Amino acid sequence: MNSYSTLESTDRPFVIERTFTAARDLMWKAWTERDRLMQWFGPKGFTMPTAKMDFRPGGMFHYCLAGPDGNKMWGKFVYREIVVPEVIVLVNSFSDEAGGMTRHPMSPTWPREMLSAFVLTEDQGKTTATVQWIPLNATEEELKTFAGAHEGMKQGWTGTFDQLEEYLAKESK
Repeated sequence: MNSYSTLESTDRPFVIERTFTAARDLMWKAWTERDRLMQWFGPKGFTMPTAKMDFRPGGMFHYCLAGPDGNKMWGKFVYREIVVPEVIVLVNSFSDEAGGMTRHPMSPTWPREMLSAFVLTEDQGKTTATVQWIPLNATEEELKTFAGAHEGMKQGWTGTFDQLEEYLAKESK
């Protein structure tokens, strides 16, 4: 059993997906190569001024997102499972500039860690990206915060997918 299948067995995972007019190979590169990921990842209007990536199980992606107001947030992925070119499972958390785990800067009851799976499936030259998130090692209060945040997460990921779509359109020309 793959570890990402455990995301389906929780009470209420957050799941969002979108189909892109792009080959899975290009999508895989967009998710797994630092320079490409820096061009599109994050909520609409955010940029990624710096990032370090060690893309392997046990490796880390440590990044900074800068908002339209200039405020910076740090985050990190710790990769757990990689199945080329279709699955990336990781633990996602907010961090400080040194890579230490921190709380969400605007939500003190947000889960400290999220188990995330990114699944890419290709059909006739189009690729569907499915994102699944569940809290990891969360308290009851953190689980409640997560359950109540799905609509906001949907908006955030919609903006992120919009930026990915724009990036893919440029790369496909």
